[in-house]
Amino acid sequence: MEFQIERATLLRPLQAIIGVVERRQTLPILANVLIEKTDDRLCLTATDLEVELKTDTPLEGGQPGQVTVPARKLMDIVRNLPDDAVVNLRQEQERIVVKAGPSRFSLATLPAEDFPTADDVEPAQRFSLPQSQLKWLIEKSHFAMALQDVRYYLNGLLLELEPRQLRAVATDGHRLALAAVPSTEEAVETTQVIVPRKGIQEMLRLLDDDEEPVELDLGPGHIQVTLSGIRFTSKLIDGRFPDYQRVIPAEEGSFAVVDRETLRKALVRASILSNEKYRGVRFGFEADQLRIQSNNPEQEEAEEQVPASFNGEAMEIGFNASYMLDALAAIDENTVQLYVRDANSSALILGETLRDARYVVMPMRL
Repeated sequence: MEFQIERATLLRPLQAIIGVVERRQTLPILANVLIEKTDDRLCLTATDLEVELKTDTPLEGGQPGQVTVPARKLMDIVRNLPDDAVVNLRQEQERIVVKAGPSRFSLATLPAEDFPTADDVEPAQRFSLPQSQLKWLIEKSHFAMALQDVRYYLNGLLLELEPRQLRAVATDGHRLALAAVPSTEEAVETTQVIVPRKGIQEMLRLLDDDEEPVELDLGPGHIQVTLSGIRFTSKLIDGRFPDYQRVIPAEEGSFAVVDRETLRKALVRASILSNEKYRGVRFGFEADQLRIQSNNPEQEEAEEQVPASFNGEAMEIGFNASYMLDALAAIDENTVQLYVRDANSSALILGETLRDARYVVMPMRL
């Protein structure tokens, strides 16, 4: 195998796939990138056995072949070459020689046939939507995923395809985030898949804010996402996601209307003196204000008063400040609504006009 390629043309796909290459590997070959050269294409593949990324770049000329080389070493070499460099890669027995101008590097290789690759996904559902919509869905919900929870099905993001709508839902058992976008393609039946945290993080890194379509294939054990020049494949979490609709409070009863940024800043200040472990703050709902109080084991206290309008009876509810701040950060509107029922019920946080994203935070005892 041998080919020549401009530095920028090689660096782009290397940067796209490097995120799945873990620094500590159980198998040595997982630290490598699979390079496949055909008559007119160059394909690079990286995997950690859970997530696979494959790029496809047009490249004429050269000698076909395939081999695996250390991914991070190759990327560091290419990244530090001059911007206008032309890179030559040539396979010499069990080595890959990389040349660019006066620079020469010799890298160890492992056989391409030993590299584990994902099979093509046979989709139970296939649909497409703009990249910007999929990125928005993930950004507005992924932060509520659990981290290393024994309830393994919470350590990922639920994607739920329904007729005319695609939803993303995440929960760690203490809070919940839901976002939805319309789908132009009607689903045959409701489909749910749980994508693991690593897959969601990589998907978010790859997606842009443009309107270029991205194609999603939902299979029985994998999800495959195809966008310009990149194919992303991830295993799915095999489990049943909780019935999230049951825990979302209804948009009825008592609610407070408050400026989002004013509330966020007050909450940041009040949380400074909250218990460092539990991060609890007390919300006091009154007719014309929202009072936020916190204290800690050192008997230090903080109180903030935020202008608000509240249409119910005065009440106090404890919340985790970090969970509230995450929800407020995800809402794009200037004004938010907090629906509350009593001190033992969860709060529903929404933008004042848009209902495509909603956030639930459970109360805590203070």
